[in-house]
Amino acid sequence: MTRASDTQGHTRGGILSKEGLPGWLDPVVRAVETVRPGQLSRFLPPEDGAGRQSAVLILFGDGGGNGADEAGSGPELLLMERAGTLRSHAGQPAFPGGALDPEDGDPQGDGPLRAALREAEEETGLDPAGVQLFGVLPKLYIPVSGFVVTPVLAWWREPTPVGVVDPNETARVFTVPVADLTDPANRVTAVHPRGHRGPAFLVESALVWGFTAGIIDRLLHFAGWERPWDREKQVPLDWRS
Repeated sequence: MTRASDTQGHTRGGILSKEGLPGWLDPVVRAVETVRPGQLSRFLPPEDGAGRQSAVLILFGDGGGNGADEAGSGPELLLMERAGTLRSHAGQPAFPGGALDPEDGDPQGDGPLRAALREAEEETGLDPAGVQLFGVLPKLYIPVSGFVVTPVLAWWREPTPVGVVDPNETARVFTVPVADLTDPANRVTAVHPRGHRGPAFLVESALVWGFTAGIIDRLLHFAGWERPWDREKQVPLDWRS
């Protein structure tokens, strides 16, 4: 299924590459190349440069089976559930990621790419050597925590075992088939006690909402994978969310 992409991607310090991506990722590649910040979120980084620079890894795998007789579930995304004791976004399903460290480098250059891989390794135990970074979305802002987030997209070229590395940071690590994310039966609107509404997904015994769900929702939409779903189907969030 893997083939060279028809359009060769630019590299960023030798870190980004679109060579050899599976064909089913082509719509995602096109979306990354054309999407504008305001199409992803109404929360954009402050113009005065405030906010803590961070990055998340949006890692696509092929969802292959574990043996010759086991069929795969199709393309999937890697997610984790944050520990309930954390100060920010406790207990929420999320992409692996976190704040940039000085050793990651320039926040306006390759720093977010290195941070996304480093954080993913620290949180899930994956081997970065098997991960191919192929794109970066515009920086977004999470007002409640003050993070300026760079979403980094990647292909899990050589999957390795993943799991909880530090229970103080991560409650569990899991993958979600893209087919489950696009299934209208799994899509709801999350309603925050303060009145905010946003897309959410009921998958893998978890409610994926907030920043993570917003990114997934927009990726599905701009990649052309979105299926019509009932936006009036609501799930109330706990007041502590």
